Amino acid sequence: MLTYNLIHEAADRLKKRVRRTELIHSHHFSEKLGIPIFFKCENLQRTGAFKIRGALNFMTAQPRENLRNGVITASAGNHAQGVAFSADLLGVKSMVFMPESTPPQKVFATRDYGAEVVLTGKNFDEAYAAALKAQKETGALFVHPFDDPLVMAGQGTIGLEILDELPDLANILVPIGGGGLIAGIATAIKQTRPRVRIIGVESAAAPSMHFSLEKGKITETPLSVTLADGIAVKRVGKNTFPIVRELVDEVVLVEEEEIAQAIVALLERSKLLVEGAGAVTLAALMNGKVEHVTGKTVCLLSGGNIDVKTIAIVVERGLLAAGRYLKLKVELDDVPGSLAKLSTDIAATNANISLITHDRRSKALPIGRAEVLLELETRGFDHIREVVGYLGERGYEVEVLK
Repeated sequence: MLTYNLIHEAADRLKKRVRRTELIHSHHFSEKLGIPIFFKCENLQRTGAFKIRGALNFMTAQPRENLRNGVITASAGNHAQGVAFSADLLGVKSMVFMPESTPPQKVFATRDYGAEVVLTGKNFDEAYAAALKAQKETGALFVHPFDDPLVMAGQGTIGLEILDELPDLANILVPIGGGGLIAGIATAIKQTRPRVRIIGVESAAAPSMHFSLEKGKITETPLSVTLADGIAVKRVGKNTFPIVRELVDEVVLVEEEEIAQAIVALLERSKLLVEGAGAVTLAALMNGKVEHVTGKTVCLLSGGNIDVKTIAIVVERGLLAAGRYLKLKVELDDVPGSLAKLSTDIAATNANISLITHDRRSKALPIGRAEVLLELETRGFDHIREVVGYLGERGYEVEVLK
């Protein structure tokens, strides 16, 4: 069973082996949200996420003979890197099963740490089933991503570090996937600070803990595609669930656009690159998902392993969600000067054209008409209404695109 003493043993075991990540006070978000906001930056951890703590604690706690056939695991990416790094550090073989949809950056990084990577299944749960089958065939030691006391204890060391630096902590927001991270942190914090409010955050596209708590038992939940792929699991842990039910004060859900906005906000305002699973905590605060928050509040940024192509998509979606980007379709008379006039009218609204496409060949267009697709940089939703209204007053037929 997970205990407070087990977490302290993990802290001793991990000392000088993992990074004691920074706890940063955010002036911008403190002013914006009206409470003291701190970021626990596990995105700056070795391997780019908190998962190394649990994996390394589990493996270093084993008798050497348990590792003789190597280790095996399943992961959406971050646990994979933690296991691969730890195995390389200890000089043992590692095999990692990952979903076929895993971002390439996470796959390449896992291989770089020396692991054999097997891509299989549409999601974590299918990769997990394949890993269990392979474990029986190879005799390798299985390193569970979240549902093991030693793994949870390793993650719980984050809670000890936070209390050491911020003893008057009032609230902490923690991402939830299978529940190992929040179970470890809740156990570490509630033992000595029972009044600290612990809030779990899930993607609304993968609300397995939320529904399990609602129904009072572990419930398998269908998944949708989510930016927070690192916390997308169908079924929470049988060991993590009772701990979360007992020690976590509430669990809230955030939407995809809210996650995208939080990623962009962290990049712009805090110069922190955070993956979707790591940004859900700030997303919850920014969008009022947690009520009556007062006192010093920590958002755990659990990881920073985000694919470069995903960053480009996320930035665009984040800007759209914040009213900073506008896509329009406008029909014009196909005569000289029409496009120039449109550009002049847009300039009058102080919107900046970042992309423009002019099409007069579409079969859907009447003869003598042209279609213009525009992408504009804007300053918020009030500015968007001003742009659309102004163009409408000037006689343009304007369609706002999503």
